[in-house]
Amino acid sequence: MASHTQLAANLLRNAATFFRDIGTNNPELKKQMEANASTYDAVADMVEQDPSGKIPLPSEQTIVSSSQPDVPKRVN
Repeated sequence: MASHTQLAANLLRNAATFFRDIGTNNPELKKQMEANASTYDAVADMVEQDPSGKIPLPSEQTIVSSSQPDVPKRVN
């Protein structure tokens, strides 16, 4: 039985393959699809290497709740 981590990494890698296939069949999209695929591959690696790891999102780097300094506020 696969763990949630393994399932997530596998889905991300399958999505990366999908993006590469789209880029192969659509030369005008190839650069963007490769960038997407590389991102999905990188996230799959992060999920496997550190399943409960955290990474700051650009919108979370500057806005932090004063009452809960470790919990970023959601930016809408």
